[in-house]
Amino acid sequence: MTNKEKGLKKVMELVARFEEQLPAYTKSNYNETQVRIDFIDPFFQALGWDIDNTRGLAESYREVIHEDRVKVGGATKAPDYSFKLSGGQRLFFVEAKKPSILIKNAMQPAYQVRRYGWNAKLNVSLITDFEEFAVYDCTKKPNPTDQTSVARLEYLTFREYEKKWDFLWNTFSKEAVINGSFDKFVATTATKKGTTTVDKEFLISLDQWRTLLAETISKDNKQLNEDELNFVVQQTLDRIIFLRICEDRGIEPYGSLQEALKSGDYYKNLLQEFKQADQKYNSGLFDFKKDTTSRQVSINNKTLYTIIDQLYYPECPYEFSVLSVEILGSAYEQFLGKTITINTRGKAVIELKPEVRKAGGVYYTPQYIVDYIVANTVGKLTVGLTPTQVSELKIVDPACGSGSFLLGAYQYLLYWHKDYYAQNNTKNTLTPEGNLTTTEKKRILLNNIYGVDIDTNAVEVTKLSLLLKCMEGETQASIAQQMTIFKERVLPTLDENIKSGNSLIDTDYYDNQLDFGEERKIKPFNWQKAFPAVFNRNVQIDNSLPFKEQYDKVKNLDATTKEFISSIVREPVAQYGTKNNGGFDVVIGNPPYVDYRLIGENQVRYLNQKYQSTQTKEKWSLYLPFVELGTKILRPNGMYGNIIPNTFLSADFGKPTRNLLLNKTSINEIVDVSVLKVFGSVGTYPILLFYTNAFTITNEIKISNPKSSAEIENLRFEKIKQSDIVSKNQNYIISTAYNSNNFNLIQKIEKQGEILKNIATKFSWGTSIVGFKSYKISENDYKKLSEKDKLMYRKVLQTADIKNYGIQWKKEYIDKSIYSENVKECFEQDKIVIARLTKRIQATLDTQKYYLGKSSQIITDKIDAKYLLALLNSNILNYFFSIKFTNTHLAGGYLRFDIPYLQQLPIRIIDTKKSNEKQIQNQIISCVEQLLTLNKDLRTANLDTQKQQIKMRIDYNEDKINALVY
Repeated sequence: MTNKEKGLKKVMELVARFEEQLPAYTKSNYNETQVRIDFIDPFFQALGWDIDNTRGLAESYREVIHEDRVKVGGATKAPDYSFKLSGGQRLFFVEAKKPSILIKNAMQPAYQVRRYGWNAKLNVSLITDFEEFAVYDCTKKPNPTDQTSVARLEYLTFREYEKKWDFLWNTFSKEAVINGSFDKFVATTATKKGTTTVDKEFLISLDQWRTLLAETISKDNKQLNEDELNFVVQQTLDRIIFLRICEDRGIEPYGSLQEALKSGDYYKNLLQEFKQADQKYNSGLFDFKKDTTSRQVSINNKTLYTIIDQLYYPECPYEFSVLSVEILGSAYEQFLGKTITINTRGKAVIELKPEVRKAGGVYYTPQYIVDYIVANTVGKLTVGLTPTQVSELKIVDPACGSGSFLLGAYQYLLYWHKDYYAQNNTKNTLTPEGNLTTTEKKRILLNNIYGVDIDTNAVEVTKLSLLLKCMEGETQASIAQQMTIFKERVLPTLDENIKSGNSLIDTDYYDNQLDFGEERKIKPFNWQKAFPAVFNRNVQIDNSLPFKEQYDKVKNLDATTKEFISSIVREPVAQYGTKNNGGFDVVIGNPPYVDYRLIGENQVRYLNQKYQSTQTKEKWSLYLPFVELGTKILRPNGMYGNIIPNTFLSADFGKPTRNLLLNKTSINEIVDVSVLKVFGSVGTYPILLFYTNAFTITNEIKISNPKSSAEIENLRFEKIKQSDIVSKNQNYIISTAYNSNNFNLIQKIEKQGEILKNIATKFSWGTSIVGFKSYKISENDYKKLSEKDKLMYRKVLQTADIKNYGIQWKKEYIDKSIYSENVKECFEQDKIVIARLTKRIQATLDTQKYYLGKSSQIITDKIDAKYLLALLNSNILNYFFSIKFTNTHLAGGYLRFDIPYLQQLPIRIIDTKKSNEKQIQNQIISCVEQLLTLNKDLRTANLDTQKQQIKMRIDYNEDKINALVY
């Protein structure tokens, strides 16, 4: 009997028992607790879930969490069940009701479960009293006036369980979740039209509240400058939201903030609430000794009433008891991309920061990526340690933003300690319920977690997020006990852990800086002085060998590699076992992807002097010196993990940084997550990069290319020797398609030719101008123009027009005034044109002087253009491109054929003195000439028989070229 059949047998026994005593079970005195024990728990056990945790797993690994039942304001503030896979994210909630409630028509339970699911960012959740079973789509924002049919995906009664068992088992059983059936149900059934996620909705609310506060405060408090205005608005919002979250989590009395709105000056009343909170929490968030500005401002009653009213039912859609800190962080990260400025009329204006606008928005890292990076840095360093040893680990995010990576690291350490103490029966660290004590959570936070950000508001948000995480699981009773028995306030002050400053620019910037207005914006920061306890420690490091000892122990290295490595490393990379080996154990994060031209000439000049990563003539991004920063602030053998654009792997601007990492560190892993749409629709394709801050000759780089987010849980790796990339690869290009077989083939192909960059006379784009389409006209419109106006237009090709050895012009014209004179000059001569976004190189010869849209052109007089065209279209160079430049891979199998990568293609130069080579070249050129003619003929042929004959000849010539090129 299969598990599915066993499950049905158990459920049918429950159905028979329920049917037999139906009148008793549907009476009002048969309560919710009883139905859970008698029917609902056994029902989900039949679906394969370990409801009672019979395996004795630690809390963080339980499959089913029975939420604490907290009564707040007359309503229950947590769902009954939370289902998840061991150690993973929540899958769905189940809300239990007693059978006397008619679930089919009761609006409140439906709204309640949808509200929970929406706030937890779940796709679906369930309501059941066993008698009835309802499935709700939780992607739609709930409204208390919604009918029960709104967003309901499925409804059935206990009498239909047998008939619907296939649906129930194939969707909600544990087996269904593991094999992906649950995900398929969510993807195909849940209604997506018109949905809005809770983080996006909360961002809208934050923006509205900030705008309202900024306008009000700036109008009534003219003495504030922009920095002070931003600070007061941020602090006021953070304080209100913190206390409101505490209310929904049962830590503060429900409705406390509303009490401040009953009479008098609401802001003064709130200040009293804030001061009382300081006595209780000691978080720094309510420290008015440090914050003297907030006490001096006035905020009108109407503004505060509007904001606070929108934080309570029924105006408020948010359920803060299940709205995770991570989801709040997602909203706050976007929120931090905007700032308040005061315009010339003295009015407060909310606008995107220039660097955010240029970068196309804020890139918030999804939780599964954060978790993977944390597990492969923090997780690896905690293996086999004791809590005393783990307390020595120092973890930092040098561009922490809203704190998502620090939250991930902190959560990991909370789980780690909780599991360790439970397994080792450690006293005084766990509460009777099995949770970490507040003292222990504070100790971990202060010992292990550090962060820096140039944005003061980001620092405050990170503190808020970490403090909220520290507060999870607390109750009014636990806080009262701590304050009365232990005489200590609940939260730690994080001022010494989370700091504001420019992570890349040290205080020696002052040496040549006289403009202190500029310095105020740049915020120079000295790591050693900011965190002396981190950098002055003497870390005991195991399994570390200076370079010479490593080198002496290595055998069987080929002579070329030995000679190359010997030439680049003349001294030990790190002085192990000295007083200077302090620093952070882990550096993690998502550094800013900001074009260097946006940060000012003074900063660029400084970074050019201090960082090897910026030593390039190409356009570079700020994330490069952040990658290098890891080598400066990590202790020897410390671990680095981040998410950065995949262009880093092969673009010329990344060469100095790749050089540094390959020659001075050990790159552990590169995980190419380009196809996963990690940042949604944003056109950035990222990789995960991990390195250890110590060079090891024998190091192998693990490379993986997951095709779905689910694969992150169990990656498959290829391995490539780091020394091979260093010794056999002039540009230090790292491809995520490399393996032990194709790496040598790629090197062999490279050795056969000269790179295209050294052969072609000119390269140029068509255009990347915004609104390009608006400059195009159709042939019909072109014919209507006057002869004078026609002179301003030229025939234009788009990517779709360019085929292998042919052009299919769509009869469009372009206003030539949008192009520079240099580009126009290139268009007005014979050239090779290459489509930009296709699944393989598509190139042809243009002798008609077409202008180009978003495509590329190559002009050469150093080599026969037809011969070069054959090489570009050949299978072998297409294979080379797809393996070498994995950062050009896009979703759907498409590649981006940009000039910097085309320039690196190896081109076999014919030795004209050798008759056999000259003969091969002539054969290739002859085939190309035939293909150019055949493709023209194919476009004019009318009969299918003619087309088939032409295609056969085209295939023959292309196969012949591929054989000759190979």
